[in-house]
Amino acid sequence: MAVKGLVAGVDVGGTFTDLIVLDPATGAVELAKVPTSLPDQSGGVLAAFEAAGVDLSALNLIVHGTTTTTNAVLERKLSRTGMVTTEGFRDVLELGRRTRPQAYGMTGRFVPVIPRDLRLEVPERMDARGRVVTALDERALRAELARLIEAGCESLVIHFLHAYANPAHELRAAEIAAEVWPNRHVTCGHALLSESREFERGVTAAVNAAVQPLLERYVGRLAGELSARGYGRDLLVMNGNGGMVTAGAVSREAVKTVMSGPASGVMAAVATGRRAGMPDLLTYDMGGTSTDVAMIRGGVAPVSNEIEVEYAMPIHVPMVDVRTVGAGGGSIARVDAGGMLRVGPESAGSYPGPVCYGRGGTQVTLSDANLILGRLPAARFGVAAEAARAAMAEQIGAPLGLGVEEAAEAVVRIANTHMAGAVRMVSISLGADPRDFALFAFGGAGPLHAVALARELAVPKVLVPARPGLTNALGCVVADLRHDFVRTLNRGLDGLDIGAVHEVLAAQEAEGRRLIGAERVALKGVRVERSADMQFLGQTHLLRVALPSGTPSREDLQALFEAAYWARFKVELPEIRAALVNLNTSVVGERPEMDLSRLIDPEGRKRVADPTEMRRVWFGGWQEVPVYWRDHLPLDWSNEGPMIVEQMDTTLVVEPGCRVTGDVDGNLIVEVGV
Repeated sequence: MAVKGLVAGVDVGGTFTDLIVLDPATGAVELAKVPTSLPDQSGGVLAAFEAAGVDLSALNLIVHGTTTTTNAVLERKLSRTGMVTTEGFRDVLELGRRTRPQAYGMTGRFVPVIPRDLRLEVPERMDARGRVVTALDERALRAELARLIEAGCESLVIHFLHAYANPAHELRAAEIAAEVWPNRHVTCGHALLSESREFERGVTAAVNAAVQPLLERYVGRLAGELSARGYGRDLLVMNGNGGMVTAGAVSREAVKTVMSGPASGVMAAVATGRRAGMPDLLTYDMGGTSTDVAMIRGGVAPVSNEIEVEYAMPIHVPMVDVRTVGAGGGSIARVDAGGMLRVGPESAGSYPGPVCYGRGGTQVTLSDANLILGRLPAARFGVAAEAARAAMAEQIGAPLGLGVEEAAEAVVRIANTHMAGAVRMVSISLGADPRDFALFAFGGAGPLHAVALARELAVPKVLVPARPGLTNALGCVVADLRHDFVRTLNRGLDGLDIGAVHEVLAAQEAEGRRLIGAERVALKGVRVERSADMQFLGQTHLLRVALPSGTPSREDLQALFEAAYWARFKVELPEIRAALVNLNTSVVGERPEMDLSRLIDPEGRKRVADPTEMRRVWFGGWQEVPVYWRDHLPLDWSNEGPMIVEQMDTTLVVEPGCRVTGDVDGNLIVEVGV
């Protein structure tokens, strides 16, 4: 049917493009899931709107999560980019932090974003206090810019030493570049990230410049197609910080769209958990290749500017703090030369995929194990199900002396151990107890493993949203506007100009409010979050300290840092003074809450939930368990495990000793027995 006056969220994944169109007034929903179109993702986005039968001219808002920048960085399919930097520092991007790709070996490969022959030097120098040591040689700069243009560079990075302390040379270089550079793709390191650490700032600026033209072309093409089909509003694009920005402005800070997909999933978890009365969540997004996890406390998504998306690729702009482990439905299981069972990180992908797909895959995977254990319906896979059993017996069972079911169970347990480790990394390692959280399970494979994972971690409840496989698209629908700012001061508190601190915080807030005020999006309010990155003098690592509203004094900052240090490490160091390294401000434009109660069509629900079938499922031994179709379950449904709950986009496995209940939004809540 044609949908009028709605908000649309569309998320592009590696395999599928997901769409949710929601009416904020009634909660009415239209859904679509279509194959992702490559290399141009816009075709899949438009196909999703066609499949949903959406009248684009009537939509109030479209929010888009894209993998364009993330994939470009990981695959190094980037625009040709040049850099001008301080004389003697062209190799900062390649030298990095003295780490190795393989911690216990001398092997590995690293490809810098900008090759060495396109990283050029000019005489200039600031010291760490922002004082001019060597004046900018403008004649040399013009010569090097000409060389980069002649070399066919499409984007330019201007990255000078200590520009965060005094950006005068970068600003002047940008003025000169504007006279000669053939386009507007010029990135100054200090403008994107005004903090110390030349390597991290340089990599962030380099990534931004290298993906700018790609994102601008893609978003411009998509916005043009949507406009031609009747959409008359701004297209908003999800950023990695869980907020969004207009298509016209997104390419200016293109690097901020890296990891927008995982961020949108976390934002959906925040909204769903808030409505379900569960503000403390461990998010668990399991797909075909990897699993993403994050920790939500008090209904607030975790945002960090210390994310490294891969080896030697730190992107220091605020992003939702999501950790990834190489365990997904397509993860390959094998017995190594030492007789140890391994699962992942190698994946069979979607083609040829697991053996049970029947597309020529020969290596047994986690999906094959789930099929053998009865968690997935064998009838759906035909003769390939028997091929999966044979592969499991030969590749895993025979080397380990196990039967087919025991081998499959071992594969699942090893994968669950890997995923539990990732959850511990975002909880216990940060001083949080998983027993104080609920596990928010989504993604195509998340609910398959969620209950077992919760038992492993002693998490008491599992929250399964109405549409686990479409959760990232839902995150686009419910996300707020958000702008983040970072400014390096790097001063000990004893010598800190507290007036400068107040000025920086006020300026950051004012700029954020200005940017949000320029967006054509309905808001219910604006929220300001402030924090400081601090450390004891002489230490290396930073600790983020939340700042209250108002104008904190030096004594307030010291006390807040000591309290945060004690909460994190249970250590007091009263004789050591603290240093304030960075000031951070997030300005959040809060959108009105959406009605999520109709993500599953209420017309399809039945008064009494009868199983669609009885199936043998392995729980340490075969048991006959009921299988339910989720779309038919009453809202107030409650039942004891073991059972299987299937739906269009995922399967939920409920182990013995657990109880499932539904809520008013159609979520399923599993109380995990010991």
